[in-house]
Order: sequence, then C-alpha cells, then structure tokens
Amino acid sequence: MSSKTKIIVLHMREVIYTLIFLLLAIILGIVLFFMFGPGKAKNASTEAAARYTPGIYRTSISLADNTFDVEVTVDPDSITSIRLNNLSESTSAMFPLMEPALESLASQIYSSQSLENIQYPSDQKYTSQLLLEAIGSALSKAENKPAS
Repeated sequence: MSSKTKIIVLHMREVIYTLIFLLLAIILGIVLFFMFGPGKAKNASTEAAARYTPGIYRTSISLADNTFDVEVTVDPDSITSIRLNNLSESTSAMFPLMEPALESLASQIYSSQSLENIQYPSDQKYTSQLLLEAIGSALSKAENKPAS
C-alpha cells in the first residue's frame, strides 16, 4: 500500500481573485439583507399604519365676540390631549358648560379614539356639538392622507 502524493500548484493570482470574489459576495449578501430584511418591512408597515401626523392642532371658535382655541394633541396612532386655550374669564362665565362639556367629550374620545357614538347630556347638547365640530376640524388637519 503505497500512497501517492499529489502536488497541487496554486498561483497566487488565482487565490487573490478567489478571495476578492468571496469578499464581494459576502458584502453583497449583507447589503441585500439590510435593504430587504425584516427590519425594513416592519418600518414601512408602521409608517403606513400611522393614523395621524404627530403634533398639536388648533381650531378657533368664536362666541359672542370672544375667540378661543380647541387644541388637540395627537401621536401617530392616538389622540392624547384635548383642551381649551385662550379661554377668557368672561367667556368662561358666559358659557359655564364649556369646560365640563369638553371634559366629558375628551374622556369618551380618549377611550374610543373616535368621534363616533359620543354621548352627551341634553343640557350640554349645543355646547358639545360645537366642541365636537372643532375637535373634528383639528383632527382632520392631523390625519395622514393616503398617498396617491
């Protein structure tokens, strides 16, 4: 049993070319993974699913020559705050149901994250409707419009 020794001759140029092509293939694989990997799809779906553009949106209301703002703060997916700004003491005294009506509406809107099926007492009907219209106007400014 004799073993025959085989001698393989490698040219240094061939080894270098093989290593370079192997390195390029690895780099290409890494780039493709980062371009089309699961992280990219996740970010695209969360951006597409965002309901609102985050920020603070205001709508002005005029009552008896007094103007005040309804301020709505939104995150990408939720309404986080609704409040009255620039409400003077005289307006607050003339329309005492304004702040209680807003508190009642805001608590319902926070829980449902919608302006649909909002309940309000009959003594606050017109005040609540006025506030709901203002809140709806502010939210329409905040909504993400589908790209066409």
